[in-house]
Amino acid sequence: MVEQRALRAWKITLLAVLTAILTACASNQENDEGLPAGDRNEQAFYQQAQSQLKSSQWELAIKNLRALEDNFPFGNYAEQAQLELIYAYYRDYQNDAAIATADRFIRLHPQHRNVDYAYYMKGLASFTEGAGLFERFLPTDLTRRDPGSARESFAFFTQLISRFPDSRYAPDAQKRMTHLRNLLARYEIHVANYYFKRGAYLAAANRGRFVVENFQQTPSVPDALAVMVQAYHLLDMPELGESALVVLRTNYPQHPALENNGNYNYEYYASAGKRSLVDQLSLGLFEKSDPRGFDSRALYNAEYRQQQAASLPPELQ
Repeated sequence: MVEQRALRAWKITLLAVLTAILTACASNQENDEGLPAGDRNEQAFYQQAQSQLKSSQWELAIKNLRALEDNFPFGNYAEQAQLELIYAYYRDYQNDAAIATADRFIRLHPQHRNVDYAYYMKGLASFTEGAGLFERFLPTDLTRRDPGSARESFAFFTQLISRFPDSRYAPDAQKRMTHLRNLLARYEIHVANYYFKRGAYLAAANRGRFVVENFQQTPSVPDALAVMVQAYHLLDMPELGESALVVLRTNYPQHPALENNGNYNYEYYASAGKRSLVDQLSLGLFEKSDPRGFDSRALYNAEYRQQQAASLPPELQ
């Protein structure tokens, strides 16, 4: 009996010693947020997150900001942490999370002095939505991407400007909206070119008219007018075609579709564009020569860039 009690006491003592050792080791280690295990107060979380944001450690900053919000939802740093969490998600390319966090902040703090920042970040996150690895580092024709994120971004920036016209973020939002309008207008021209290839001339004409009516003062308007002229000609609607031609000839006399005498060259866009070597050697057996598309960006975008370069965001110049 005495031996059993001694053995039991020895086991308890050994267990206590092991527990103390493990506790001591854990106290000297850092947790997932980069904080000492015993230093998990609100200010420590916030300061650590600030350090990680400055050093572009976005994932660690997100962990600290979320931990701060979970553990101190009514603390002194809670609201600021929510705003910085939006930014950290955005910089970590988690755009959906950035938008969701901004929406939550707007819902919880509609009268906050910095709520305009949440609206701005929603637009910014949508502005870069869908930009993959190649788009970030290689030149890409963004006008051929799905326009859904561009439309969403435009709507978010519109909300910002309508609700907070004097916001410090309003001027930059306006510049980005100009850029987005250009992208959306050019996308419509790409779709019109596709409809020409399919022989859907009425659909092509409608796309051109949509650009003229909804995207005035964008570099795509000249091509939109040319699309209308070509489509109405193929639809045997001379009056509508002539009306569009008058506007094109008057406002954009240098458009590639117009000859030196101002007449419209219907054959130019009906013919194939530059043929590949395989197409030429095989006489079109292996490749189909599509009609030349409407794309005068080399002419009109150059003029537009000269006029707007000073007002574009730095990454778009």
